[in-house]
Amino acid sequence: MAPLPLSFLTNEISKLSYLPMKALCALPLLAALLTSCGTLPSTTATGAPGSGYLSAFRSTAPAQTEEAPLHARGFWDGDNVQGSPSIVIKRDEQKAYFYKGASLVGMSPVASGKSGHTTPAGKFKISQKHKDHKSSLYGVIRDTTTGQIVNSDADTRKHRAKAGQVFENAPMPYFMRFNGAIGMHVGHLPGYAASHGCVRMPESMASKFFDNVAVGTPVTVQ
Repeated sequence: MAPLPLSFLTNEISKLSYLPMKALCALPLLAALLTSCGTLPSTTATGAPGSGYLSAFRSTAPAQTEEAPLHARGFWDGDNVQGSPSIVIKRDEQKAYFYKGASLVGMSPVASGKSGHTTPAGKFKISQKHKDHKSSLYGVIRDTTTGQIVNSDADTRKHRAKAGQVFENAPMPYFMRFNGAIGMHVGHLPGYAASHGCVRMPESMASKFFDNVAVGTPVTVQ
């Protein structure tokens, strides 16, 4: 049987380039071309081979579930690290990085302020911690008879509950105030900037940040 033309093999490989490496190794066509397949090495924060897990954290994938990769749901490894805490929030990445001294010890995906409510850039400090905080401005208006939400984006400055309705202030667990009314807290992360100015985090990461900051901890928003 005559050997397959190189152009044909190149074509077939390009069609399958999206498959994982292990799947490629299992394909008879490519098994003849590849001598071996191994697991790609993990990398450290600097990109060198090793056991670190910070290298993929700059992905823009949204964070939602425990099944999501580490870079998408957040990471914490600062319980046994010494050093003064500080936080850097990168709006273009929709991520917050936690440092102890010069060591990066954690990362959380975030949802910062959307257009018209952008989280301001600058250097700030934690001015308040409140584990069970609720918004004084935003929430929902609910029908007390049916339990249905009649306004899912209510603002106390614009909306009032009518007879038979109640205004429920939005919960902001693990609230860490750092710029006026703006703070970090637990909230929904759709994968893009979506808040009224605050910085939302998944609960698993907000609780870690909350436990490791104090009033006066520096917060930089870029």
